[in-house]
Amino acid sequence: MKFHHHGYVSENPRIRPAAGVGVERSPELPEQMDVLIVGSGPAAIVAAAQLSVFPDIVSCMIEKRDSRLVLGHADGVQQRSIETFQAFGFADEIINEAYQITETVFWSPDPDEPGHIVRTRYTDDDPHGISEFPHLIVNQARVLDYFREFMERQPSRSRPYYGLEFLDLTIGEGEYPVEVRLRRTAGERTGEEFTVRTRYLIGGDGARSGVRKAIGATHQGNIAYHAWGVVDMVADTDFPDIRTKSIISSNQGHILHIPREGGYLFRSYVDLGEVAADDNHAVRLTPLEEIIRRLNAIVAPYTVTPKEVAWWSVYEVGHRVTDRFDEVGLDPDESRNPHVFICGDACHTHSAKAGQGMNVSMQDSWNIGWKLAQVLRGYSSDKLLRTYNAERQQIAQDLIDFDAEWSARMAGQFSDDESIEDFYVRTSEFPAGFMTQYPPSQVISARAVQEAATGYPLGKRFKSHPAVRRCDATTLGLGHQHEADGRWRVYVFADAAAPGESGRVADFAQWWATDPSSPMVRHTRPGDDPDTLFDLKVVYRQHHREYDITDTPEAFRPRTGPFQVEDWNQVWSALPEDSVFQARGIADSGAVVVVRPDQYVADVQPLDGTAALSEFFDGVFDLSD
Repeated sequence: MKFHHHGYVSENPRIRPAAGVGVERSPELPEQMDVLIVGSGPAAIVAAAQLSVFPDIVSCMIEKRDSRLVLGHADGVQQRSIETFQAFGFADEIINEAYQITETVFWSPDPDEPGHIVRTRYTDDDPHGISEFPHLIVNQARVLDYFREFMERQPSRSRPYYGLEFLDLTIGEGEYPVEVRLRRTAGERTGEEFTVRTRYLIGGDGARSGVRKAIGATHQGNIAYHAWGVVDMVADTDFPDIRTKSIISSNQGHILHIPREGGYLFRSYVDLGEVAADDNHAVRLTPLEEIIRRLNAIVAPYTVTPKEVAWWSVYEVGHRVTDRFDEVGLDPDESRNPHVFICGDACHTHSAKAGQGMNVSMQDSWNIGWKLAQVLRGYSSDKLLRTYNAERQQIAQDLIDFDAEWSARMAGQFSDDESIEDFYVRTSEFPAGFMTQYPPSQVISARAVQEAATGYPLGKRFKSHPAVRRCDATTLGLGHQHEADGRWRVYVFADAAAPGESGRVADFAQWWATDPSSPMVRHTRPGDDPDTLFDLKVVYRQHHREYDITDTPEAFRPRTGPFQVEDWNQVWSALPEDSVFQARGIADSGAVVVVRPDQYVADVQPLDGTAALSEFFDGVFDLSD
């Protein structure tokens, strides 16, 4: 991380000085605000964390509970989420705390004794090497804790307003068009109702979302009529893979077994079988004792004896996607732009067994969070917000389709020749969070030149790769430098010309720094630093010892902060033994890769594709209605 350029820092540099709304932030919810966020779970808190970075945005997150979540029901954290945590500054901490899934073990009926199970196969958790980050298991409550800590360290000093329940809303006109009715659920004034007004509202308030109902959005989908019991417990057992993720299939049913953090706790999803269509949720009354009995029947000849049960529940698998993710949806009337958004379980529900709920919810809210920040800071018109529904609803439908097949296979209901082990390996990129690919839009270029960098597919997340930072000869992941600060990343991958030589990179740098058509020149406000909106980096092919950093164009050494000293952290070289140019298919003539604030590749151009870059960013930063 970078600091000292605004003055010497002797304390924790992650705690940024209070500014704007954070200087005298009131403990009481204001009557008017820029963004009201309903809920404090994963579907809400990432948007709140993203907005907390900006001291000029008044964002407030409310929660009907009177304090933090103690026991979360989601625990699987996929690699795409760890990339997200890296951007918010706590990936290393949570990795050290969590259980890491490195392999999965499959158990099936013993051919010689069908009433018993035997281990049949091991698979690596990331068989295709799609991420440098691990797959984690950690209590959802701890994930939320880390995001709250991030919020409290930001200039806005944002934190949840507990003890406030959403009741309903109306959307009108004016500067603060959304009127919201709330009720106090804690404190001396419990039961008191009052109203506030906001420019925008995000509903991350769960599967029974009041915000979803208030905008008239409806779930589309069905229940699979198959029930599962889920138990978090510490137990005595002779099952040899109790500390390894296991998928167990027996003639008594199925179990998805997930070890938890801490070395002793584990979670088991236990097959309770088919449910009659007219069951009317009676299966939810299944007692804990019956779930434990079924678990032991499935794992025979092994036994599991609970010593403490931290949490348990019964649920029926449902697969539903809301017909729209805001109050406008895909309305062809382009004069209507949305003001109310829903994310997470409020707009898509599915089984827990693919570990997608918390992970997809966080990507929902990061998507809308950075877009709201761009609009509220006056860099884009609110038509940018229409891209949220267009992008995330399709992702939710893809998730539902995947989860329906995965759940059916887990329950032994899928009839084809592919084993569950082979399906698990073949589809591993999807649950890891890396199959998302956004189509061309206002924030994904329609004129990208993919052959300039074939390893950075347009619309997919920017896959990091090691490189050497020239100023200090430190090898780091390029993508790991991407912070959740609302800025666009522009990576310039050089051609063969060395730093200091004339050529495409030098021409690009001159255009970026001085040309009236340059996005930096056109959209950076007078008096702002050149890296306010754009994080520009260059990666050279030459070994870092073959040139001085002062040989590089000044555009890659921007002057920042009150002292206007050069930032020397933006110049990089490829590793000779593991070059990013080969690993990511960069053309010999070089490339420019543009990455959105939420880490998705938005444009790919050759080094001389400046006209296309200018056109793309003019569309992004369009302020017309």
